[in-house]
Amino acid sequence: MTGSEEKKVVGFVDLGTNSVRLLVVRLNENGSYTVVTQEKEMVRLGEGEFRDRLITPEAMQRTVTVCRKFADLARTYGAVEMVSVATSAARDARNQRELLDRLEKEATLPVSVVSGKEEARLIFLGVSSGVHIGARKCLFIDIGGGSTEIILGGQEEYSYLDSLDIGAIRMTTLFLPEGHKGIIKAEVRDKMRKQVRSAIIRTRQKVLEEKVDMAVASSGTAVNLAEIAARAFPKEVRPGRIKLGHLKKVLEKMSAMPLSERKKMPGINPERADIIVAGGTIMETLMDQFSLQEMVVSERGLRDGLLIDYLMRHDLYGTEGGMSVRMRSVLQLGRSCSFDEEHARHVSELSVMLFDSGKKVGLHHLGDAERELLLYAAMLHDIGDFISFNDHHLHSHYIIRNAELLGFDQKEVAIMADLARFHRKKLPRRRDLEMDVLDEEGQEVVVLLSGLLRLAESLDRSHRRLVRSALFQKGKKGTVLLRIETEEECQMECWGVESDKKSFERTFGKELEQEVVLSS
Repeated sequence: MTGSEEKKVVGFVDLGTNSVRLLVVRLNENGSYTVVTQEKEMVRLGEGEFRDRLITPEAMQRTVTVCRKFADLARTYGAVEMVSVATSAARDARNQRELLDRLEKEATLPVSVVSGKEEARLIFLGVSSGVHIGARKCLFIDIGGGSTEIILGGQEEYSYLDSLDIGAIRMTTLFLPEGHKGIIKAEVRDKMRKQVRSAIIRTRQKVLEEKVDMAVASSGTAVNLAEIAARAFPKEVRPGRIKLGHLKKVLEKMSAMPLSERKKMPGINPERADIIVAGGTIMETLMDQFSLQEMVVSERGLRDGLLIDYLMRHDLYGTEGGMSVRMRSVLQLGRSCSFDEEHARHVSELSVMLFDSGKKVGLHHLGDAERELLLYAAMLHDIGDFISFNDHHLHSHYIIRNAELLGFDQKEVAIMADLARFHRKKLPRRRDLEMDVLDEEGQEVVVLLSGLLRLAESLDRSHRRLVRSALFQKGKKGTVLLRIETEEECQMECWGVESDKKSFERTFGKELEQEVVLSS
């Protein structure tokens, strides 16, 4: 990062058909960024627009007022640059120029109107950077107020982008009378489904030709529907996912309610109650047409894509080619906490050596998923130093647990947080673990992996990276030998291993011996 970019604050505005979203970040000297604030307000820019393609005076005024407030807020936080885009409602409006002029003059906010495919690209960047996809082929669906974006791609690249003129506000406007507060009849929803099927003919053929391994739904509509389904079927829903069967039942129930009752439905955002059935009908029809029984739900979207696009354009997005979303997320958190990156990387390398060699000698039978979590937890085990060295393991636990790490599910975050917590001082006991999130299997993983992380930390006790390798071997009479290869005397590390012997025996049920080999 150049000197002029050090500590630079940038604001990002996503002016959608339903809501305006603001993201303000500080770009740090070490290549990480810090979120300063995130804001969202529903303005309904597209309300009443889609019959005659005119933004109403009331909707325009609401939007200008909120954008002025957001622009002022961003600059209060020190933003020296604003990146702002408008999507479907502005894109389709015949009075688009009036809106853009007012935003520039009254809100001091220049706004660019993006095409449907550019909107899809930005959504892809925002969502894929926060979901663990790996080598899988993924279908992304973002149901907005005025349009729905469909993307095919993987973790880093997309292969297909499309933007369809079907959205929660657009469909509500086209198929329901203005101000409708009653139930939504079955024949009305049938007309909505027919409209969706007609809009996706070309896209459906493309999607079905591809071998899709997973599907992700983003946007407020998807997030709110998932929350409603989770409340309706608490024992059947996996966190962060929505099933087609559950969605159909929820929509049937909501459609049979007048608006006043719909607003009280558990989990619903009352501000979305008037458009949620139309948005849900789009989602239901797409899942039917694409043969999807379940979708992952992501809260990320275009606003996040604006940030990722900015970082990529300024060569600030990660420091290593091909970095996974998980590693990028871990490094972002660590660097935001000014962690000792060289020590963190060395401990993670030693942890993996211990994991692999420990599996060969029968210390555990864990797999690749657990190995990966150990690596990431080792990277983050000391970030609590950011607050205080005293009890830094507890601070590390709290930070990891609450940092909203991208690409990880709730259980994985809980495991990594507990590994950081128990990398020093007392050993993990089952009653200390997060039993609301971790089942017995998850608790056992924490017990075993924390034993390996404690040793790895001891093997770089001096933070000088003296130990080149550390491997378990079978010892005499049922013991386990830890063979340590080092370039010079590492007395502090040997003391550390010696002090870990009792905890190792309690964890793995075997005595630990160590052998130090000096290499030239």
